[in-house]
Amino acid sequence: MQIDVTRDVFRLAQAFTISRGSRTQAHVLTVHASDGTHRGWGECVPYARYGETLDSVADQIAGLPGDVTRATLQDALPAGAARNAVDCALWDLAAKQAGKRIWDLLDLPAPGPEITAYTLSLDTPQAMQAQAAQNAHRPLLKIKLGTPDDMPRLEAVRAGAPDARIIVDANEGWSAEVYADLAPHLVRLGVELVEQPLPAGDDDALLGLARPVPVCADESCHDRASLPGLKGKYDMVNIKLDKTGGLTEAVALRSEAEAQGFGIMVGCMVGSSLAMAPATLVAQGAAVVDLDAPLLLAEDRADAMTYDAAGAHPPRAALWG
Repeated sequence: MQIDVTRDVFRLAQAFTISRGSRTQAHVLTVHASDGTHRGWGECVPYARYGETLDSVADQIAGLPGDVTRATLQDALPAGAARNAVDCALWDLAAKQAGKRIWDLLDLPAPGPEITAYTLSLDTPQAMQAQAAQNAHRPLLKIKLGTPDDMPRLEAVRAGAPDARIIVDANEGWSAEVYADLAPHLVRLGVELVEQPLPAGDDDALLGLARPVPVCADESCHDRASLPGLKGKYDMVNIKLDKTGGLTEAVALRSEAEAQGFGIMVGCMVGSSLAMAPATLVAQGAAVVDLDAPLLLAEDRADAMTYDAAGAHPPRAALWG
């Protein structure tokens, strides 16, 4: 088995801002896995919030043994971006070796399109209202918040897109007191979900707190080992392959989370269609799908995923799986 890593950069259509900062490019790692005849690939987005850099993740991948398999990979690397890219590359390789689509290998029904959220970047209320009005035709908008001055932004977005469904991502930027103060207004404005309102290390404050709007764990949920610590705090979990460490764990996490009564959201980092492709399998029938990253790019992979009124479509074989 030959595993190679390259770095790729994709320009964003416009600056993308969350409470932690802004970016104008998506920096990703692309992994190729080859058996000498067939070649599979996968993508990951190292995330500084989890102590990852392009260098550290590339080093993790370079340290893998040449005889690594999907099974041995689960113990060889921890959950995270490195394991994700290799796991997805090995799945793609397996599909090519078998001459089958990936969902047949996983014994899953053929996937269809899923409506995805479209993310509005954090900005001034006026600018966010303009963003909302420009995208008011989209059925589901996701608002990046997480500052002390979020109510004017939320009111502005609702004014700009009066008929759209809205979910909110605070990116760990609130306190329990701020969430409690905002909750009635979230209900009034028709917000359907709040992602990670509190810092992951301080989310015990959610225990016993009224949650009139469902609360979804993002930074607090990585893989199945996270689930016991989420009980009583969260109603849903956000499954991202860069957190779970690949498709293998993502499928298992969804099954276990559902068995424990959590609702499912499937999300992404800011990457290309190659990163979204395996996530579309996990996203089938999820309560919330947030796989909009390619819509935020000014450029994408060849054979990119299709996005239309029906939603995010599963990948063509020429792209992945």
